[in-house]
Amino acid sequence: MTDDSIIETGIEGLDSMLKGGVPIKNQTIIAGGPGAGKTLLCLEILYNNAKRGIPGVFISMEEDPGHIVRNFKKAFPDFSDIDTLIEKKIIVIDGQDPSSKIMGTSDYERYTFGTIVSDIENEILKNNAKIVVIDSLSMLSLVLTDKVNYRKSVLALIANFNRLGVTSFLTYELDSSERTNLKFEADFFLFDGLITLYQSSQEDRRAFLTEIVKMRGVDHSHALVPYEITSQGIKVYSIN
Repeated sequence: MTDDSIIETGIEGLDSMLKGGVPIKNQTIIAGGPGAGKTLLCLEILYNNAKRGIPGVFISMEEDPGHIVRNFKKAFPDFSDIDTLIEKKIIVIDGQDPSSKIMGTSDYERYTFGTIVSDIENEILKNNAKIVVIDSLSMLSLVLTDKVNYRKSVLALIANFNRLGVTSFLTYELDSSERTNLKFEADFFLFDGLITLYQSSQEDRRAFLTEIVKMRGVDHSHALVPYEITSQGIKVYSIN
């Protein structure tokens, strides 16, 4: 696989597990429990690629953009040039609030979802984005309460990203932070990739673990490996 056929995450251990990176135009779920670092992982991928001149868009369905940036700076104080990348619009962080749209008829839900997707597409085109983060798919699932409509809409979202030629990362909140007895949503397997972040209790501290459950187009590692969230970014301790 040539370099121009992948998006490097810029996270050394993770790229090692991915044999170089995520194939361009792959649509990937980043799933994990609360506090696992899903949002930070996606932001770091955007940041690392922005440093290489690759534009990206972060669409938050849950938080104000200012709050997202503040959390990023607090978690990763060593990434001191984030404001410059945002000012240059190499990274665009946009927020939406679907909370007022959650209730309604099936037809209204489809219309609402279509409006959200249209807004996302406009941000992609306006900023010539190559990487898109949606935080989170869990919130979008609340907009569409009918499971058939939701599944059709997710397929339409994936097709839209493929048509636009972007590589996307969508976070999803799992019911449990533990790997034991964890059940994945069937809709996850509509996507090209699934990376999971776990937390487990070990004596008096929490341990963070990650694995690549699937990634189309890559002979990826299947190992379960530890990671840390540090001031210098997320460190994945790949054994490959």
